[in-house]
Amino acid sequence: MGHSTSRHNARAGAGGEGGSGDEPPPPPLPSRFSRFRTRLRLRRRDRCADPSGSGKPAVAVAADEFAGIARIRIVKADMRFKDKFFACLSLGERTYRTETSDNTHKPVWNSEKKVVIETNGPHIARVSVFETNRFSKNTLVGYCEVDLLDLLTKDLEEEHIQDLALLDPSSSSNTLGTISISCYIEDPVETEQSFARRVLAIVDYNEDGKLSLSEFSDLMKAFGNGLAVNKIEELFRQADTNGDDIVDMDELAALLADQQEKEPIISNCPVCGESLGKYDKINDMIHMTLCFDEGTGNQIMTGGFLTDKQASYGWMFKLSEWANFSSYDVGLRSGSTASHILVFDRRAQRLVEEAIDGKIVLSMRALYQSKVGLTLINSGVKDILRNLSEKQGKKMNSTESAKDIPKFLDLFMGQINMDETKDPIESFKTFNDFFVRQLKPDARPIAYNGQDNIATCAADCRLMAFSSVDESTRFWIKGRKFSIKGLLGADAHFDAFTNGSLVIFRLAPQDYHRFHVPVSGIVEKFVEIPGCLYTVNPIAVNSKYCNVFTENKRTISIISTSEFGKVAFVAIGATMVGSITFLKKEGDYVHKGDEFGYFSFGGSTVICVFEKDAIQFDADLLGNSERSLETLVQVGTTLGTSKRNKEPQVPELQKCSLE
Repeated sequence: MGHSTSRHNARAGAGGEGGSGDEPPPPPLPSRFSRFRTRLRLRRRDRCADPSGSGKPAVAVAADEFAGIARIRIVKADMRFKDKFFACLSLGERTYRTETSDNTHKPVWNSEKKVVIETNGPHIARVSVFETNRFSKNTLVGYCEVDLLDLLTKDLEEEHIQDLALLDPSSSSNTLGTISISCYIEDPVETEQSFARRVLAIVDYNEDGKLSLSEFSDLMKAFGNGLAVNKIEELFRQADTNGDDIVDMDELAALLADQQEKEPIISNCPVCGESLGKYDKINDMIHMTLCFDEGTGNQIMTGGFLTDKQASYGWMFKLSEWANFSSYDVGLRSGSTASHILVFDRRAQRLVEEAIDGKIVLSMRALYQSKVGLTLINSGVKDILRNLSEKQGKKMNSTESAKDIPKFLDLFMGQINMDETKDPIESFKTFNDFFVRQLKPDARPIAYNGQDNIATCAADCRLMAFSSVDESTRFWIKGRKFSIKGLLGADAHFDAFTNGSLVIFRLAPQDYHRFHVPVSGIVEKFVEIPGCLYTVNPIAVNSKYCNVFTENKRTISIISTSEFGKVAFVAIGATMVGSITFLKKEGDYVHKGDEFGYFSFGGSTVICVFEKDAIQFDADLLGNSERSLETLVQVGTTLGTSKRNKEPQVPELQKCSLE
């Protein structure tokens, strides 16, 4: 109240005393609220999520990769609950949600969405059902998955409704009811025909399926092409092949296809106004098909979400996120500054959100992302973290800690599958017994077992792969002095590692915490390096104020192989992880996929360093890493192929089938 005026008067007085006094007064400073709005606009403009929710792909679709447009309709569910529910549909890096059903016990949505299917793109659609809670995060109660490419082989002539089991997020062997889903995929020819039908409907005022010259003229004007508008009658006569003074759907489709090859007549999408012609005919057609209302009478799902967890948040939580400018951007920013860590699930080919307590995030950001935090670290926080980890380790080895297991499973519901665990939950006497649980023998098959020229993933984890140290520091590791020599220490470092490749396997608390050998060879030696116990969360790894990997406590194993040369296997301790246990000893021959050791309670990391030009990492892992996006992988899935062995590379489709 009055601050701007006072400041202005003070400046005017100063000008009068020391200058001519004729200078115009400076403009008033923007208010706090206007600065807030400006920041909000910039933040929204930078968001990578599709704001329209149209389902249009973020990049152009290659014509030979276009399989069709899938229309997915979530019809209803039959569950053993009595509340209100909504459902989310996730495919790749896009998520959509229905409205909340007014019915209880048997919710009915009848809500649909159209999405683009590519032959080598994401094709496993996940449908998640949430119980509503207006004042907080909603609760995931069940899910199912549908392989959309399977529908291409069934030659369904029309829309087909199927009832699928609604699975328990904690145990996929338990069903909570059924969910009815309709899936139908248009082939490209049908997509073009349906597009022409929708285009015609824009100006078909009498709904007879035909266009008069005046209606055709209105359509050309809607297309936003000035050249086409100048020769409307010429185009009308060209389309009217039978000379009956009307243009029907088939004639319009033929004109659009013919002109697209010569001189496209559609410059702007008639629905959203976006400029077309940036890519090719197929992408323009996809764009406009997805922009048009389907006209089925069903509710169209809301889009613009990246994960089903984001789509499920209650309104109060959304308000708190909006006020704090939290970001859901894909990539480094979401790992280093936002309160949400997004990773790409390799098996399901979709984005998922890592569960982490918001209070812990705020603490880590304060400690690792500021100069003040750096001062605290240097003035004793290292000792505090070490003491905290030791006390927590003792607590998790006590019999009283077993009561925390159900709470832990609830916290990470949907991310821990107890069906894979070797022993029943009742058999764990302490929390750490559960934390270092073993899996059933067939839970993690090893890809290309017996082919030692193919390396496999060492852990259930979030993975980053880099062909060189320079790439790792450019895209992910922001510590001031990270180097391979600093990571390995003098006793384990070899010159061949200096410019080598590295892969980071980050284990979160909810992961299976036993690590496995990625390559076959002889364990030459172990080297233990004492150090700190910083968190290995991306918030710390992406901090320029500390060096997590080169300062933390770690144990290094050097494995000598015939296919990859020497490989350094580095197990890194972290906050709440004071114990690293190896199950092999020096001189042992290990086969890829063998169990190598485990971490006690907490999250932690394994880093494998390969000699220069020894490994070609899988293309999807490198591609995600270049986006500063971690890939969620499982033990035994493919990591890369030896560049020293000239055998044919592993076919990409075959890789996917093993995951």
